[in-house]
Amino acid sequence: MYRFFVEPEQLMQSPVMIKGADYSHIKNVLRLKIGESIYLSDGTDMEYECSIASYDTENETVLAVITDVFAASRELPARLTLFQGYPKGDKMETIVQKAVELGACEIVPVMMKRCVVKLDDKKSLRKTERLNSISLSAAKQAKRGLVPKVTNIMSLPEACEHAKDMDYILLPYENAEGMEYAGQVIKEAGKKENIGIFIGPEGGFETDEIKMLESIGAKTFSLGHRILRTETAGMAVLSLLMFLLETYGGRHGNIL
Repeated sequence: MYRFFVEPEQLMQSPVMIKGADYSHIKNVLRLKIGESIYLSDGTDMEYECSIASYDTENETVLAVITDVFAASRELPARLTLFQGYPKGDKMETIVQKAVELGACEIVPVMMKRCVVKLDDKKSLRKTERLNSISLSAAKQAKRGLVPKVTNIMSLPEACEHAKDMDYILLPYENAEGMEYAGQVIKEAGKKENIGIFIGPEGGFETDEIKMLESIGAKTFSLGHRILRTETAGMAVLSLLMFLLETYGGRHGNIL
């Protein structure tokens, strides 16, 4: 069943009115008929099953009636924030898409010393809008209960300020201790509720950047004996956490 996101106040109306791009998508692309069902979400973990009642073509509005309400339980028991060193090309778009599929609640693009890309304010704004559009599409496809936010691009000090009050901060680093220690770090992360993950750009982290992150409590650890690309490293960590949290229930279950 197709899924769309609406504002909470829209769900207080009867019938629910759906406008804008979603109207065109429902009517002209999907060509859903009167009586067919869709899911609506207001960004919480609740889902609203609705039946299409009519199309108001003059006002370009879909009118839908709520037929059932239930908890989707598709969100992880921990909030995951990916701090991604800004990569070159279109890699950031793929990273956002996959991070949303894997359960991230927020993606923070970070400009670090070895980032190749340089964006002015105008290009940065357009890029952020594009990335949030990709997040919305990925959230619909993955049937997420919320649409993860892609923030404006931050400097590393700004990102550290944003992350400093999180319960746990993960920092994959090729010079970190071995795999036994890495297992302990990931195991401990599975007990936390608000987790940040810092990933370096193509050229990796500078030593002073590692020290800056360690100063706010970041735990450096190894992802194995292979060097992963920047677009792969974050996905590897998110996959580990997704499996751990969904299998063992985070802090509410027995971790390994």
